[in-house]
Amino acid sequence: MNKEELIKNLRTVPNFPIPGILFYDVTTLFKNPTCLRYLEDTLYDLYKDKGITKVVGIESRGFILGAALAMRLGAGFIPARKPGKLPAETIQEVFNKEYGTDSIEIHKDAIEKVKNLNLNFPTSQIVAVVHIEDCIKLNEEICKKINSE
Repeated sequence: MNKEELIKNLRTVPNFPIPGILFYDVTTLFKNPTCLRYLEDTLYDLYKDKGITKVVGIESRGFILGAALAMRLGAGFIPARKPGKLPAETIQEVFNKEYGTDSIEIHKDAIEKVKNLNLNFPTSQIVAVVHIEDCIKLNEEICKKINSE
């Protein structure tokens, strides 16, 4: 398995969720065990030596890879959900998408404040599992929000 083969297995859906957007549907990667293993191994290799203590998986595809990555890293898993889905006090982050904005929430007590955070590289405290291209950007936004609380 390599990146080219992974891309061949990725479903593209034109004009979803709105006209003009080409949506990359990763569920086709999840149903293929070779692709799923490659994704998990790639994420593990990226973060195995970073001292990760928590993995944040963003609803809902992030739950799949996030939980798998947390287990391999020996880290905790924190679900990031759409507003109103978590039962306790939350913090919220609004982020930009190609076709608008969205927001996610985590429980306020899910992550300890990160000290001396250098956002030029992935933090050694948490990792956000989202669409691969958004991973680092959203991770930085979440960390900024946690540190400002």
